[in-house]
Amino acid sequence: MNAALARPAVVSQVSDLIGHTPLLELATAETGSRLLLKLEMFNPTGTAKIRMARAMIDAAEQSGELRPGGRIIESTSGNTGLGLAVIAAERGYTFTAVVDHHAAADKLRAMKTLGTELVYVVDDGTAELATAAREELAADMARGQDNTIFTEQHNNPANGVGYFPVAHELNAALDGNLDFLVGAVGTGGGLCGTARELRTLIPGFSTIGVEPKGSIAFGGPAHDYYQSGTGTPEGAGLGALVDFDLIDEGVKVGDVEAFATCRAVARTGLLIGGSAGGVVHEALTRLPSLPPGTTMVALVNDGGEKYMDTVFNDDWMQARGLLDPDAEREIDELLTKLRRNR
Repeated sequence: MNAALARPAVVSQVSDLIGHTPLLELATAETGSRLLLKLEMFNPTGTAKIRMARAMIDAAEQSGELRPGGRIIESTSGNTGLGLAVIAAERGYTFTAVVDHHAAADKLRAMKTLGTELVYVVDDGTAELATAAREELAADMARGQDNTIFTEQHNNPANGVGYFPVAHELNAALDGNLDFLVGAVGTGGGLCGTARELRTLIPGFSTIGVEPKGSIAFGGPAHDYYQSGTGTPEGAGLGALVDFDLIDEGVKVGDVEAFATCRAVARTGLLIGGSAGGVVHEALTRLPSLPPGTTMVALVNDGGEKYMDTVFNDDWMQARGLLDPDAEREIDELLTKLRRNR
């Protein structure tokens, strides 16, 4: 195995397990074009965002903003918070997560189990996404407090730096053969951070950014959406890490299509998260029309285990008008056809 893709046989802390995530060939077109999934759920906490959580804390320590015994505050819908919870526990920091009830309940429970203090920005029973209000409260809580930082993931340059290793892992695994990189656009750190570094390694690939319908990074109209941990809702500022110079094409995928894809992919034996469903939907539907021999990589930022109460719960889906057997059947048929060619 390439040394860049391996980790030591024995590690001394959970964060040593970050990175070196595998690639899975999900589908192949008749032309030989293939779709590979970068399975970031194989990181600790089951998400890519622990990569940038560690990088943000490293940067704060190096700058002197965060010292032993300090406090970390972040506004989060769950996955960033899980990563920060692990790093805080390892390094002896207190971590406060400012959250809303739009987040998956499993993520909130996991953060609390890891020792996180949860501060809700809205009252119980209000399930609307409250990104702007969360960030305002987090900033207020950190302001003027000694040895306390608001990591501010949407505008923290270390967020993007945390994903540079993804570029090196892809380059090593594919020997420089990559034509399309597809990923979700939330803070912008994951896709743009990976793309920025990857452009120094592999010339000529195209980057496709995916956001939910209702998000505003690629224009309106704005409306509510249920894909968590991604997108830019109305009223929230676009993160400083969203670099349109690094995104060759921006597309939108609705909740119905994203979640139908999650449920169809699950029937192949793989559980992926809700926003990853949008990314995989976009990649799958364009795979058959790509030039022969194309290699497309989709960044799967988390697994589906955190979405048993939502995306994979028929009652939850039905209550929100998201359950669409026809959409699932369409993805099932496409997957079946494309997987025959592997």
